[in-house]
Amino acid sequence: MTDYGPAAPHGPDMSGHHNPIHEITENERQIFQYLIRPDDSYDEHGVYWADMPIGKRIKFVTNYDNAEAKRELSAIGSMTKADPLSPISYYFRNMVLPGAGLGLEGYVLFSIGNVQPMFAAEGAFQTCWSTYKICSENWIAAVAYLEIIGIIVGQILVGILGDWLGRRWGLIQDAVIMFLGLIMLTASWGTTQNGWVICYAWSLFFYGIGVGGEYPMTATSGMENAVGSGKISTKEDRLHRGRKVTSAFLMQGWGQFFNQVILILLLIIFHHGSGNAPYSQVAVQWTYRVSFAIPAVGTLWLVYYRTYKMRSASKQLNAAKKKSKVTGYDTKSLKLTFTYFGPRLLATAGGWYANDIFFYGNKLFQSVFITAIIGKTTSLMPNWLYNLVNIGVSLAGYYLASFLIDNKLYGRKNMQIVGFLMDFIFFVVPAFNYTYYSTTGIHAFQAMYFLSSFFNQFGPNAVTFLVAAEVYPTPIRATAHGFSAAFGKLGALTAAVMYSYITTQQKFYVVPWFGLVGVILTVVFLPDTTGLDLKEQERRWQYIRAGREEDYHGVAVHPKHLSLYERFRGVGKHYDADLDYKQKIQEMRAEWESNESRRYAEKAGEDDDVFDDSLYSSGVSTYFERTSQRPAMMHNEKVSDESANGV
Repeated sequence: MTDYGPAAPHGPDMSGHHNPIHEITENERQIFQYLIRPDDSYDEHGVYWADMPIGKRIKFVTNYDNAEAKRELSAIGSMTKADPLSPISYYFRNMVLPGAGLGLEGYVLFSIGNVQPMFAAEGAFQTCWSTYKICSENWIAAVAYLEIIGIIVGQILVGILGDWLGRRWGLIQDAVIMFLGLIMLTASWGTTQNGWVICYAWSLFFYGIGVGGEYPMTATSGMENAVGSGKISTKEDRLHRGRKVTSAFLMQGWGQFFNQVILILLLIIFHHGSGNAPYSQVAVQWTYRVSFAIPAVGTLWLVYYRTYKMRSASKQLNAAKKKSKVTGYDTKSLKLTFTYFGPRLLATAGGWYANDIFFYGNKLFQSVFITAIIGKTTSLMPNWLYNLVNIGVSLAGYYLASFLIDNKLYGRKNMQIVGFLMDFIFFVVPAFNYTYYSTTGIHAFQAMYFLSSFFNQFGPNAVTFLVAAEVYPTPIRATAHGFSAAFGKLGALTAAVMYSYITTQQKFYVVPWFGLVGVILTVVFLPDTTGLDLKEQERRWQYIRAGREEDYHGVAVHPKHLSLYERFRGVGKHYDADLDYKQKIQEMRAEWESNESRRYAEKAGEDDDVFDDSLYSSGVSTYFERTSQRPAMMHNEKVSDESANGV
């Protein structure tokens, strides 16, 4: 370790005689405080928000969040004053475009659940899709299974490719596959109706691969875009990272909304102004094919946008690989992730599995209370209209999750626990008094249906998407997210198979307990990354990768940001705020000296690499120049001497 002498700013005392803050000016101290202890995470005394007593913590977080909200509202007001449409343009650029792929896949996948009852409706293709007289029942069932399997393949495959080739290529590949899949779905047909079913099923499988890839690619690219690629973390990352990612994710809800509206309008248009049965085969064909052709246009545009407008999507990953001297897939990081973060997979993958059981189970309520309220009906419209209401409730949950997911007093972990717990309650109550709630208490049943949908979005559905990428290091982030999402889709597959063999009431006996499983996995194995600077997590990862985990003392191992299991194992025992402060200045000095060395090497014509001479402010650079025991001139003279001697 280098001794930087008596002027090392808070550096370790190598000689035992000097003052660690000797000769640092007040202006320089403020600059270091600004860089190392930003005011959104530390108070004026340099105390981290999670280290404050609970009363002071609540006051600190509330005051800062209120000030930030006022700042954002003021910015919106200024934008509106300059151009009334500029806030909409900002929302479109920063929220809609990053989530466009998820919006399009939400539209199509939700459409699958709607068009199949339309195929089986009275007057349409009943003999194929309902009575199975001319089509194989196994192939009809395979439609749902192949769709889910395609998604699982895409989540794992594209997750790995995204960490190997980069986020940008993963995003482009997803869009291309989804576009081709939509062409196949729109044009699918066969010489027989059973041949049509087979063609339709395999088209869904192919489309599902693109959909599966959207999950890890959208989550990782959105998160890394929020973090930025500089050496110093940004306030945007610390305060709004979760909102940025979940704002993209909630486009899935808008995709579902527009799909339902478009299907209703198309059926009315092609069915001569009526939405009631019986339906003609021509009307059904036109409705479903046009409904798939519409997102194909949007997906083609998405291919263009990702190819030409998202050239820097892999910047953060490339920087991490360069730092670790890795060019292809970082297998070392993958092994280390299983070693150090393996238990987190139980929370992200297991939690997603439990969530998808609920997400699928939510549909159980709908058919029961609709039948009880309006009786048996052959019309598609009542189900579709109730779907529309349910989507509206879900969107409210999506948006509330987006607004509160970065709140340090509530945040990711609490949101997921509460969501799982509320879903458990709303499923277990009707399970043990099913006869009452399916008849006399039908309106209470209906309320529980909508509330379960709300808390699913304002809880595990939003949180699992975010944390499955956030709690892992950059080099394998897409792989870990893809694996977690694939395991979640196994939950959907489990539900699809299981529900075929048990009665409706038995389903209500089975489903609630997955909520309790989700609560336990979240409490025990999920770390709370709310308010954690992801640059700190990457910094800790560099220590782990170098085999020096015990030398890291920063907030990434603060008990607040560790799971209960990690705390029990003693992962947080090395946390030391004061020692970490000194360590960060040492690292900044080393980075500055490396930059200076490269600068002089470039002047001597020995280094073609581009160095970053804007890492730190001029105040920091001046301080390091003034206090360094290895002045730049000494290095410059060494370079000149070596050049003269032909070294």
